[in-house]
Amino acid sequence: MSDPADLCRFIAASPSPYHVVKTATDRLIAAGYQAVDPTTPWPSTPGRWYVANGGSLVAWHQPPATPDGLSFRIVGAHTDSPNLRLKPKPDTGGYGYRQLGVEVYGGALWNSWLDRDLGLSGRITLAAPPGAPHSVESRLVLIDRPVARIPQLAIHLDRGVNESGLKLNPQLHLSPLWGLGTPKSGDFLGFVAASLDLDPSSILGHDLMFHDLTPPALLGESQELLSAPRIDNQLSCWAALEALLDPLIGAETDNGRGIVAVIALFDHEEVGSESATGAASAHLATVLERISLSAGATRDAFHASLARSVCVSADGAHAQHPNYPERHEPEHRIVLNQGPVLKHNANARYATDAVSSAEFRLAAEACGVPLQSFVVRSDIACGSTIGPVTAARLGIPVVDVGVAQLSMHASRELCGTKDPGWFVTALTAFLSAAPPNPTPKLR
Repeated sequence: MSDPADLCRFIAASPSPYHVVKTATDRLIAAGYQAVDPTTPWPSTPGRWYVANGGSLVAWHQPPATPDGLSFRIVGAHTDSPNLRLKPKPDTGGYGYRQLGVEVYGGALWNSWLDRDLGLSGRITLAAPPGAPHSVESRLVLIDRPVARIPQLAIHLDRGVNESGLKLNPQLHLSPLWGLGTPKSGDFLGFVAASLDLDPSSILGHDLMFHDLTPPALLGESQELLSAPRIDNQLSCWAALEALLDPLIGAETDNGRGIVAVIALFDHEEVGSESATGAASAHLATVLERISLSAGATRDAFHASLARSVCVSADGAHAQHPNYPERHEPEHRIVLNQGPVLKHNANARYATDAVSSAEFRLAAEACGVPLQSFVVRSDIACGSTIGPVTAARLGIPVVDVGVAQLSMHASRELCGTKDPGWFVTALTAFLSAAPPNPTPKLR
C-alpha cells in the first residue's frame, strides 16, 4: 500500500496547478515516460508518453495495437483547488499598509484563509528569446516563505462574531497585507521579478496565487489522519499517478488486450472546466484520437475504441462530520479510513450509473479494497466533478469515486491515512482490467 508520507511530499511540492504538473512530470520522466509535442506528428510506436499544457497533463501507457483494436481505461482528476488569486494590478492598500488585490478562485471557505502565513506560487510569462519555437515563455514561480497575511478583526471590535457568525465581503475583507508604507503601482510584481532575478518590465502576464505555508502532517494518536492543503484534489492526482506508474500496468497491458492506460489531470474544475485545459475542452478527446490514429486505426475504429472504454472521475468525497450529523444522508454515512467512496446523484451531478459503478466494484473486489457509497441529502444541493462533463464529451461510461475528507474547500483539509493507499490499489486494478462488459451480471 502506498505511503501517506509520499502523498504529503507530493502536496508540499505542488502549491499551484502548474506545480502539480511539474511534480507529476518529474515522476513520469524518472519512470521512463517521454514528452509528446502536440504540434508535431504523434508517436506511432508503443511506449510511455505524456502531454503537458499549463495546469493540465495527460499521460498514457500504450501497448502494441491488436487486431481487435484499442480500448481506453482512463482515470481523470483535477489539479486546481480553491484559493486566492492575484489581480492583474495587485497593489492596493491604505492607512499605512501595503495590501494586495485578490479574487476568490472557486468555492473557497473564505474564513479558512484568515490569520495564515501565505506563500505565493503560479507562473509568469516572458517574451521568448529569438529563435525559440514560441513567442512566449512560461516560468514557474514559487516563493515558499511568508509573504502575506489576512488579519481577522479583533473580537473587541466585533463582539457578536461568535453568536452571529463571521460575515466577510471578498472585496473589502480578503486583501492580504504584505508590508507597511504607501502602495505604489508595480511594487509587488517588482518583488516577484526580483525573486526570479528578472527585470519587472520583462513580465508580460501572470497567473499567481497564494498558498498556506503550514506543511502537510500526519496527526492523531496513531497518525491515522492526514492534514494538508489541497487534498481536494491533489490526493486524486497523486493516486492516479501512482496507479499508472505501478509495474502491474506495463505487465497487464502488454499481453495482447490492447488496453491503453490513461490518466488525465485537468485544470479549472473548481470553476466549471470551461477552458482550454479543462475537462470540457477537446484536449483529452484529441489525445485519445491521435493515439488511436497513430496506431493505424481509422476514425471509425477510434469510435469503436471509445465504445469499449471507461473512465474513473477521481475526486474527493464528503465524510460524515461529527459536529453536523444533520447535514448528511442518514443511510449513507461515510467514515474516514473505511475505503474509497462511490458517489451517486440522480440528477447527474455525478456520472456514476449502474454499469460504471459495477465496473469499479469489480476492480475493487478483485484486490480486496472496501468501498462506501455516498449520496447527498435530498434537501441539500449536490456538488459536481469532471465526471459528467467527461461522460458527455467522450460518450463513455464514467464512475465518480474519491477519498472521504472533512473541511473540503478550506485552506487545509483532513482525510484518513489508509484511504489514499486503498484508492491507489483500486485504481491500479481498474487501469489494468479487461475492457468492461456492458451488461455485468447481477450480484
